[in-house]
Amino acid sequence: MSSQQDEVVDFTASQAVLRIERTSLRVQQPATTQDIISLAVGEPDFDTPPRIIKAAADALNQGLTHYAPQSGEKPLCLALARLISTQSGVEVGTSEILVTHGGTGGLSAAILSIVNPGDRVVIPDPTYSLYADLVNMAGGICVPVPCKPDLHWDIEALEAAMRGARLFVFCNPGNPTGIVHSRAEIEALGEIVKASNTFVVADEAYSDLVFADKPFTSALQIEAFRGRTLYCQTFSKSYAMTGWRIGYLAGPAKMIAAAARIHNSVNGSVNTAVQYAALTAIEECAQDVREMHKIYAQRRKLMIAGLNAIPGLKLNEPEGAFYCFPSYSAPIPSLEMVAILRNFGIAVRPGSEFGAAGESHIRLSYAASQKIIVEGLVRLKRGLASLS
Repeated sequence: MSSQQDEVVDFTASQAVLRIERTSLRVQQPATTQDIISLAVGEPDFDTPPRIIKAAADALNQGLTHYAPQSGEKPLCLALARLISTQSGVEVGTSEILVTHGGTGGLSAAILSIVNPGDRVVIPDPTYSLYADLVNMAGGICVPVPCKPDLHWDIEALEAAMRGARLFVFCNPGNPTGIVHSRAEIEALGEIVKASNTFVVADEAYSDLVFADKPFTSALQIEAFRGRTLYCQTFSKSYAMTGWRIGYLAGPAKMIAAAARIHNSVNGSVNTAVQYAALTAIEECAQDVREMHKIYAQRRKLMIAGLNAIPGLKLNEPEGAFYCFPSYSAPIPSLEMVAILRNFGIAVRPGSEFGAAGESHIRLSYAASQKIIVEGLVRLKRGLASLS
């Protein structure tokens, strides 16, 4: 029952909320139910490895139930600093690390600590839709740069767009595309941001999920990114820890301090037991990651083969993450296509959620079980056949 005050007060949301509502492309899609097979959700279907769960329980039983340091528990920060030092080949200290509430908390702190109202922020198109929402929350101006038909970056277009830009945000491997950018692409991007004096947020949430023969190239490995880049990582994908909400940022101490000011104001510190669980993940669970990678590789082959066998779809073969992003030939907007497919009991994500260049595509996740993937492909084929 509403109160008299609820009826009288005329509430208007803040401009930050209104900017997001005007521009956001993000849509909610269901999980698998009795009636719906969902290939829409980017969440591992694996349980968190038992050692990680035990580490959290042990921490709680030892009384580690109080506020953690704002930047992160010292043992975890030291371990992350060692990890980033190894990956980058440059010595990194704990002042260059911030433990965050998942990758989302890290991305939010990074973008809101860099972008001023009116700043131009370049993003590839299509890309993860949260980036644009955060830029709009900060009052920045998104400059989407369409990818090439093979879904790799258009380097010349990026170079032109980057002139005068404050920030470039990208994910590699790509969400929604599954594209893994080559060392040559990463090096070319490094030269562009260095020449244009642009800051960078490098989201490498899926860096442990690469299926190409060539080694993965991280922005951490390229000298041109140093001094201007916040590297954003999460435990969600590699370790099947989505519900734990823990990630981290690494970068120059001054940039980390600014991001920490945002993160500490909005989120506060990450709870202690989860941090000790994350410490166990990076110190003891490499084999668990390899085992999940092996299963993802099998699911990837299954989905690629299934999609290639469906008339009216065209797939640029993904090399990383756990997504396929096929285009379709039917002259139907992707939001309408998703609604049609729902009537056939299959949930996918519309390509337009990830930018204008994603139109006429759908995103499917192979983070589901093989049984779900097989049944989902059957329903997808049936739904598309109904349009011909």
